[in-house]
Amino acid sequence: MEIVLGIDLGSTTTKAVALDRAGRVIGRGITNTRSNYEVASQIVREEALVQSRFELVRQALAADPEFTGMENKFLGPLARNFRRQQHLEQLNHLESALHRHAGAPRYASNRDAINESLKRICDSMRSRVAEHFSELAVRKSDFFRDLAAADYMQLAEQCSDPKRISFDVLCGLFDATILEVENAATDDAFGRHAAAALEQTLATAPAAIRERAPSLRSTITSVRSLEFRIVGMVGTGYGRQRLPFPKEQIRSEILCHGLGAHAMFPGTRTVLDIGGQDTKAIQVDAAGIVTSFQMNDRCAAGCGRYLGYIADEMNLGLHELGTLAQESTCSVKINSTCTVFAGAELRDRLSLGQKQSDILAGLHRAIMLRAMSLLARSGGISNEFTFAGGVARNPAAVSALENLVRHNYGERTLNISSESIYTGALGAALFALRDAAGDRAA
Repeated sequence: MEIVLGIDLGSTTTKAVALDRAGRVIGRGITNTRSNYEVASQIVREEALVQSRFELVRQALAADPEFTGMENKFLGPLARNFRRQQHLEQLNHLESALHRHAGAPRYASNRDAINESLKRICDSMRSRVAEHFSELAVRKSDFFRDLAAADYMQLAEQCSDPKRISFDVLCGLFDATILEVENAATDDAFGRHAAAALEQTLATAPAAIRERAPSLRSTITSVRSLEFRIVGMVGTGYGRQRLPFPKEQIRSEILCHGLGAHAMFPGTRTVLDIGGQDTKAIQVDAAGIVTSFQMNDRCAAGCGRYLGYIADEMNLGLHELGTLAQESTCSVKINSTCTVFAGAELRDRLSLGQKQSDILAGLHRAIMLRAMSLLARSGGISNEFTFAGGVARNPAAVSALENLVRHNYGERTLNISSESIYTGALGAALFALRDAAGDRAA
């Protein structure tokens, strides 16, 4: 099967989108960037191919009258069991790496005790995996690092003993190991885990699904054996120059976000993207071609990185900022969105007794005021505009933007896709599709 890939190497996350030759999205992938752009691009490419195979399974079931109405009852548990298998595989890698690092000479005096604690921690982490991937589980993150770190730190605190193995020693081993595990790019994850995930799914499936087990096994086997032929690949994003692509396969973030937003919402003429390191205000024409744009300078003030810094200062998860800000009853005026001075101003506000929610509400409004300035300089806001990037998932940021747009421009149609974080990767994939079509025509 011929496909094309678009890869968006952001400073925080790397995303990939796979399209078939008809231009339909068949797979998406996302991973932490970790400043290792080459590995991140490999991991996210494999993830997009895994998702593409799941999409092909869905299409096969949808085309079979015997499975009418049962696709979601089967595919949801299948995906959860697949992720559980993947997570267990990474936990095994983590345990091996922890014991290997514990073999360093500086741990020689109490190595046995350390290895005993590590085994207890890793066994307990495995016992929690089923809960993490249960049907009703609410995970704060889908990234292995985040889930593993939360479990490990909690268990390390329980297993540590200042007289034998300190908490700091166990944490140091985790810090030395997690990057190695996280950066282990693997191929053919679907081939390794799909069969086991299928059998786990069938074991607890309703009778109507179990009766069709032979047909389901045949479908999974057929999709596993299918070969993908990547006929085009384009990279974009903050780290695009690190991609192992020829320069002809690199496009700017402006072009890709403009085209990606236009593909999601053909009526859009203005695009706002707030990424980890920069904010982009883009004007596009009816074909998705960029006609004007403005970006912030090299400073990351008012971008996703700024929010991440604030979250660290408040000891909160990034996903908690927007929800907490919406509890505000009296927004605080924030004087600066400078990342360098944010910590000092934040601590000053808290020392005055101002509530976290009110400070966060003020921070979100300050970020959007900065974005509005870029939008105005790029040409203003048209009747229909699209908010893209990871910050578009933040409800407080969206609310602040809506209020400012209404106040300055009147009512406008604001588009936000649930897949907005993939906008740049989608645009890159569309460029790859055009390049592949050009090569074929030639």
